[in-house]
Amino acid sequence: MMVTIFVGVTAAFLAWRERPEPGATSLAALLVGQCWWSVFFIFEIQATTLAGKVLWSNVQWVGVVVIPVAWLSFALSYTGQDRYLTRRSIAALSVIPVSTVLFAATTDAHSVLYLESTLVAERGFPVLERTPGVWFWVITGYTYLLGFLGSIPLLRLVRSDALAFRGQSVALLIGTLAPWTSNVLFLAGATPLPGLDPTPIAFAVSGVAYLGALSRFRLLGTSPSPNHRARRLVFERMHERAVVVDRHDYVVDLNESAAETLGYAPREALGLPVSTVVPEYETLPTDGSMSGYLTLPDDDGDPYDVTVTEVTDSRGRTIGRVVTFHDVSDYLRRQQRLEVLNRALRHNIRNETNLIYGYADLLGERATDEAAIIKERALAIDDMGQKARTIIDVFEHARNPVDHVPLRVLLRESVSSVRSTFPAVTVDCGPIPADVYVSAGLDPVFDNVVENAAEHNTDPDPRVWIDVHVDDGDGDGDRDGDDVGGDGGSVRVVVSDNGPTIDAYERSVLERGTETPLEHGSGLGLWLITWGTQIAGGQVTFAENEPTGSVVTIEVPMLDPPARSWEHDGRAQDDEAGHGDDGDEETADGRGTESAKNA
Repeated sequence: MMVTIFVGVTAAFLAWRERPEPGATSLAALLVGQCWWSVFFIFEIQATTLAGKVLWSNVQWVGVVVIPVAWLSFALSYTGQDRYLTRRSIAALSVIPVSTVLFAATTDAHSVLYLESTLVAERGFPVLERTPGVWFWVITGYTYLLGFLGSIPLLRLVRSDALAFRGQSVALLIGTLAPWTSNVLFLAGATPLPGLDPTPIAFAVSGVAYLGALSRFRLLGTSPSPNHRARRLVFERMHERAVVVDRHDYVVDLNESAAETLGYAPREALGLPVSTVVPEYETLPTDGSMSGYLTLPDDDGDPYDVTVTEVTDSRGRTIGRVVTFHDVSDYLRRQQRLEVLNRALRHNIRNETNLIYGYADLLGERATDEAAIIKERALAIDDMGQKARTIIDVFEHARNPVDHVPLRVLLRESVSSVRSTFPAVTVDCGPIPADVYVSAGLDPVFDNVVENAAEHNTDPDPRVWIDVHVDDGDGDGDRDGDDVGGDGGSVRVVVSDNGPTIDAYERSVLERGTETPLEHGSGLGLWLITWGTQIAGGQVTFAENEPTGSVVTIEVPMLDPPARSWEHDGRAQDDEAGHGDDGDEETADGRGTESAKNA
């Protein structure tokens, strides 16, 4: 018993030291109650007279009644459900325990708690034997009720994904189950000494379990208490409007944003048919797909995109739905602005550059040099307009489902285009794995990377190298060649050249992600490469080549092959007809064959 008290006091000290962590004070109170019971249990054992044993037995009730109230308080605080722990609720929980202490203090004047107290000899040992009264069974049932209620939130944590929370909850349940078991055995008369309650002895197990939870699993240092409140807070304060309905389409919950937008106080909406609260609810799908745009009452006609998500139980049965309203008014306005800019880039700028180019031709006979400069700048404006249009197309592509295309097709189309446009540039393309699929949105990215490497190459013998490295995610590193497949790995496409390097200030602008009036890029090509790669879920890096030139590395995730095989696609058939599986064929001068240009 002295060991039990020592362990309990140590655990109580550690818990008290963790104040004001959630549940620290309650756990300390629980352990103090156990120690109180144990100390005066020793006094009861040591007493030799009936009056002495009755006195110390009655004093033990102070610790006995503290334990269940402290246990429930700790469990609720520890699991973040302390909103139930108000002064009024604590006072209500303490009515029966306080009454028990009063009955124990006045037990000589009545028989509410005990009917009779006698001193009997068990195996030559004097033991106090007491006949329970009505109130004894009341406080016993009350103690077990509070113990059971406190165990419920802890049982939920046993299945937590966090190892620490699982360990904490198991240790706490063991700590409370041990004295429960011994007390049940005592009440059933199954203990070695029927008149002696061994529950205080079982507190040794409780103390060790609580010490293990405090030290090994960092009880009160790592606490799940924010989880319950945080989830509710996220639901209440989330920007999207959310309404929860049951399987009969009655409102059972809604957050603050939804209540404000729909014009209902939360309590007024609960229990109403959702069709009364949400306009046009009957038009929404029930399979979780997007429903298009709806207009809610207080937003001056602003549209909302609506998602209906099913809520299922552990057996997969639908028990309700969550209706979420996404405000897409800003998105639609941006979309409208992009459409206007797109029209301007597609028509107005091209028309204006055509006029400039035409008038430059008229001036050509009188001012040849000046006319050439005008033509050059007009073509530069037109090229910038084309890149801007391509960027808008890339942004539009990001809104649509991702098309999975073979990397081989995209790269060979880019190589073929550059070889046709810049025949003086030698383009060497290494082996391209046959079964690597990537996003179709990378098409303009590869086109611009290879085109930039060729167009700005001023070396007497201009060259561009393209290498493909596949990391299939199995820990074996990079692999080159066929039959790799898209299984969640990544692929790196490295395009290097022997021309001039990309200026350092250009790279710094790209790394910063924005431009200023004093620090900006010279065009849109590098932005197109960067943004297109990011939209495809990858990243791009720019570096210097040795001894001269640039190295552009594009790393993107591999995708699974689409349901429709590319082998039946016209482009893929041409591609396979013009190329072998081991890379691009080369002519004597290093450039690809005509069949490669037509891939």
